[in-house]
Amino acid sequence: MATKAKAPRSTASGTAKRRIRKIFGDIHEVVDMPNLIEVQRESYEQFLRSDKATGHVSGLEKTLRSVFPLRDFAGTAELDFVHYELEAPKYDIVECRQRGITYAAPMKVTLRLIVFEVDQETETRSVLDIKEQDVYMGDMPLMTDNGTFIINGTERVIVSQMHRSPGVLFDHDRGKTHSSGKLLFAARIIPYRGSWLDFEFDAKDVVNVRIDRKRKLPVTALLYALGLDAEDILSHFYDKVTWKRAKDGWEIPFVAENWRGQKPAFPLVDAKTGEEVFAAGQKISPRAANKASKDGLETLLLPTEEVFGRYASEDLIDESTGRIYIEAGDEVSAENLEVLDNAGIDSLELLDIDHVSTGPWIRNTMKVDKAENREEGLEAIYKVMRPGEPPTKETAEALFEGLFFDGERYDLSAVGRVKLNMRLELDAEDTVTTLRKEDILAVVKELVDLKDGKGDVDDIDNLGNRRVRSVGELLENQYRVGLLRMERAVKERMSSVDVSTVMPNDLINAKPAVAAVREFFGSSQLSQFMDQTNPLSEVTHKRRVSALGPGGLTRERAGFEVRDVHPTHYGRICPIETPEGPNIGLINSL
Repeated sequence: MATKAKAPRSTASGTAKRRIRKIFGDIHEVVDMPNLIEVQRESYEQFLRSDKATGHVSGLEKTLRSVFPLRDFAGTAELDFVHYELEAPKYDIVECRQRGITYAAPMKVTLRLIVFEVDQETETRSVLDIKEQDVYMGDMPLMTDNGTFIINGTERVIVSQMHRSPGVLFDHDRGKTHSSGKLLFAARIIPYRGSWLDFEFDAKDVVNVRIDRKRKLPVTALLYALGLDAEDILSHFYDKVTWKRAKDGWEIPFVAENWRGQKPAFPLVDAKTGEEVFAAGQKISPRAANKASKDGLETLLLPTEEVFGRYASEDLIDESTGRIYIEAGDEVSAENLEVLDNAGIDSLELLDIDHVSTGPWIRNTMKVDKAENREEGLEAIYKVMRPGEPPTKETAEALFEGLFFDGERYDLSAVGRVKLNMRLELDAEDTVTTLRKEDILAVVKELVDLKDGKGDVDDIDNLGNRRVRSVGELLENQYRVGLLRMERAVKERMSSVDVSTVMPNDLINAKPAVAAVREFFGSSQLSQFMDQTNPLSEVTHKRRVSALGPGGLTRERAGFEVRDVHPTHYGRICPIETPEGPNIGLINSL
């Protein structure tokens, strides 16, 4: 019996131009075809969109607001950004192709010039004049519906870039640096914009810090520069134990956790009763330690030799004469113990360093460091950053503040702040995009804990530690560079002309900003001539993700690990589609 031919279902076409798609299958399509070039479209729309209703500023407006207002050096005038508007493009897409020109919209920016009168005696400012004007700031290329740009009549695609996510990364050298195969741990705070901050252990177990990969400094110099003194630093990284002088030794509190799994070389005696609780050389099991604690063991009596080699947690000073018996971080020896005995000091605050679960790394670094206070710490940093220039207190302080705590020069971005908070369990607001003292201390603490065997290092190649910059973000960064070049010229111009007679248009020269945009679309490594072999190759070109480009890797430097397929690529990045040859693994597809 002949089966009757089934009439095909059809999906309606979005536009009259598109051919209706007939479906002959028995099974209905469950999911609609996703928008394959959404990455490109969404990113650029976000760059151009400013949401007045929600007050959310993004992309272009955010960049303009970060550079404006511009003030002249004397403080007599201020040029402020009000809003911007993109007008209709002069030619449509087809015409731009034929004429060999760029498909772009003219950009008008409304600027407000405020002129102040400064009272010489009181130095108060009063507004003298306010002028508003629309200023033409060049053309902004527009994206076609296909996610491409028409630049000088040719169709181009801006490939997305994958780069290291801002935040903090902990790693070690896998034993490659030192001949003994010892692991040297390191941490790096990567900002979205600004100076990199590296912390690393060297072969002598001293913790060093590098700013922007310059010469290394002991980490305590940075901590001094943050306003901490020796006692603050030691109390942040170590617990204190009070040792009290007894008739035939020293008494310390018994803490069960500290003795679990230990084999003391001397008998542990209960200070109250004088009974021996654990014999010398006996391994103390966690169960035995807990039982001793439950049975009422509170203080131990230790032989005097046990004090030697431990470190003081604070300065001990004779109040009447001002003589320093022992400084914070100093090692207790037979000589200085005799001095303390003669002075009648019978109680010591020592650092809880057992060389097993807690190492003396920070204390050792402090002893290597030549700096001993804030001024010397700032001076050491200044000498590394500006070698050959004599530092003064003010210049050293200004340089240090500008490096990590000034929002103009240092920006972690919201992503960086969230990653920092998650990794270090901090609770700073997402809007705090500069570093804080607490962040730096937390990073050093985590690094020291890794060295002590607590916690794990991060996997640099995990996609959780990488992020994609699409068109909008790449252009935003480039436009910012152009605006900063323009800013210098505008400030000089404001200082050289009579501000009360000029209009905003006379002060602004938009050439650097226009040139930055043109350079980005015309000659950036990520702006590529679209692959027009067939419609499928066009789509794959727009969905490409590259690790190359400005701020990314270079073919020569990229090792095997970066190029390799990682388990986190699953369902996100294609493990097969990548070029053969020198770019293998550096250019991938979504």
